[in-house]
Amino acid sequence: MKKLLALAMVALLAILALAGCQTAEDNKLVIGYTIYEPMNYLDDAGKLTGFDTEFAEAVCEKLGKEPEFVEINWDTKFPTLDADQIDCIWNGMTISDEVKTNCLVSKAYVKNAQVVVMAKDAIENYTTIESLIGLKFAAEAGSAGETAIKDNGLDENYTPVAAQTDALLAVAGGQADACVIDITMAKASTAEGTSYADLTYGLELTSEEYGIGFRLEDTELKEAVDKAIDELNADGTLPALAEKYELNLAF
Repeated sequence: MKKLLALAMVALLAILALAGCQTAEDNKLVIGYTIYEPMNYLDDAGKLTGFDTEFAEAVCEKLGKEPEFVEINWDTKFPTLDADQIDCIWNGMTISDEVKTNCLVSKAYVKNAQVVVMAKDAIENYTTIESLIGLKFAAEAGSAGETAIKDNGLDENYTPVAAQTDALLAVAGGQADACVIDITMAKASTAEGTSYADLTYGLELTSEEYGIGFRLEDTELKEAVDKAIDELNADGTLPALAEKYELNLAF
């Protein structure tokens, strides 16, 4: 009898421990991101910051959840989401038909564009899409920049790279003549005093909006985040963040 009671107690403790772990897990929101200034990046102290980082933290506070940021491969963001490795994709993700097919999408929150970045002393020679044909281009694999390159027939000499920062590096290092990245990142990365001050951006190939991606079945989470977004916009938190990071809100 004692042995049975002991076994029963062990089983009960295991169940309670599992329940405790599950509760702790439920209190987290695991956020998939890539390094993409000014949305998510490391400050001088090595701390993750940026518009989306602060935005996500503010939403989590509204939801009573603890944010956990996990760096992902952008090209495999949807399989990563579907495999439950993250709860959402929150990293300046352009809302597109492909995105809406693969995940639930929050309401749009920031306006964006895909722009051509190249050397300052060359940009004035490339004012039309036709003038760009034949140039060596780089863009992040699976990104809206890659789509813009292909949709505009500029992929004759196109090389995909792992991240938007790698696309900038390819142009700075001469491996590419130009890259296509988000205007939000182009502004932040080519300003005076940055590593890419010799580069600048020109033609806008597309205009778009950013949204947060959730698993297709996570309707409650998506609706809760949308509600928090409305509240943060109404109380001035989002407008203040947009001003801080020089972004344009979509509402």
